[in-house]
Amino acid sequence: MQMIQLQASVRPTAGKANALRRSGKVPGVLYGNVDGTLLVSCEETALLRAYNKAGESTLVELDMEGKKVPVLFHALDLDPVTDRPAHVDFYAVDMKKEIEASVPVRLEGEAPAVKDLGAILVTPLDHVRVRCLPGNLPQFLTISISGLKAFHDTVTVASIPLPAGVAVLDAAGTVVVLAQEPRKEEEVAPPPAAEGAAAEGAAAEGATAEGAEGAAPEGGKAPAAAAGKEKKEEKKEEKK
Repeated sequence: MQMIQLQASVRPTAGKANALRRSGKVPGVLYGNVDGTLLVSCEETALLRAYNKAGESTLVELDMEGKKVPVLFHALDLDPVTDRPAHVDFYAVDMKKEIEASVPVRLEGEAPAVKDLGAILVTPLDHVRVRCLPGNLPQFLTISISGLKAFHDTVTVASIPLPAGVAVLDAAGTVVVLAQEPRKEEEVAPPPAAEGAAAEGAAAEGATAEGAEGAAPEGGKAPAAAAGKEKKEEKKEEKK
């Protein structure tokens, strides 16, 4: 089968992750069907390109300086500030042993309940867990929604067509998508006018006048509490 290609380099030691990132590379680890855990790095642009194509459910051929290893993306961590990749985990697979993976579900067709009744599609499940040989791992699974004809109709895991050699681990009755009746907007009635509102207003003005002495200054606003000086901490990036 055709695998997505990705170049990687072996890192001899840990502790220089920041220097790698500054040079446009992403540090990572490789484990699974390999000897021990290997420290690796990938060029950031190539890594993102491969991840966008493969996700976590498509095999990638990791080329480590001539040694090619079939892997799956196990995790891609992003920097919370820059949103750039900060670290990547690869899982090396044995092509002769079954694996478990999460595969996305794609909806296909048109639901009559949406077209004719204005129903809203709700998808409680957008991925399913599967077990198969790595070579049979589908990039995604497709499910038809053409059978959703009335409100509350559902499509379950049991209706997902599966390629040969692929088994779904989720319960057959698990709902993947349902046609939900749209919620009606509640009409909010204006509150009824209270009897004697004018009289109450006048009484309130009198009470305000009587209690004016000792009121908070500046239009009724309480004086602010004494504020301390905020400590500002500067984060210094390690330069290695």
